[in-house]
Amino acid sequence: MTTTEPEFLTAARTFYDAVAADYADRYGGALATATWDRAMLAAFAELVTTAGGGPVAELGCGPGRITGHLAALGLDVSGLDLSPRMIDLARAAHPRIPFQVGSILDLPYSDGGLAGIVAWYSIIHTPAEQLPRVFAEFHRTLAPGAPVILAFQAGEGALRIEDPFGYPAALDFRRRQPDHLEALATEAGLKVTTRLVREPEDGERTPQAYLLARKAA
Repeated sequence: MTTTEPEFLTAARTFYDAVAADYADRYGGALATATWDRAMLAAFAELVTTAGGGPVAELGCGPGRITGHLAALGLDVSGLDLSPRMIDLARAAHPRIPFQVGSILDLPYSDGGLAGIVAWYSIIHTPAEQLPRVFAEFHRTLAPGAPVILAFQAGEGALRIEDPFGYPAALDFRRRQPDHLEALATEAGLKVTTRLVREPEDGERTPQAYLLARKAA
């Protein structure tokens, strides 16, 4: 019996396979000037380390820029992405880090096997009706007490981007309300401990948000 893949996954894979090389070139060094991103990732890394460490997964890792940063912070991290082309680039850039192709809807990790999850702008293409499934997967795969951190554009509605870098592809970038995501996390058994929303910086169109939660111990 075959299962039809949700359309948004197919669209996201097609989009990111098309733009992978240009995306990596444009955003590969973005963390160098992203003060708040580095601060939140450092806080996450400290939580994982002080709890004893263990395997961490970056979901929607793209070409591995965040994954590589987390490894430099001392984490035992791997990366997962829907786009095979992005995974190829991540493996080439970070040959010592394990990367694999996979979906955020069906995580390839054992129950309670992860010491932390990073979802850095990786839920922004997921339709609202699929988000409870995503948070349920976070809860399933996290060890008791383990943290998950999300970054996303704060707001309402979706921005549709077409023909990125001149390629014939299109994808919806969905903004999220922090209150809504916190409610979903709570329903899934994750307790939100930190929430930060900052104003747009140069080149950004919307406020940016970070949500840090833990699975109950």
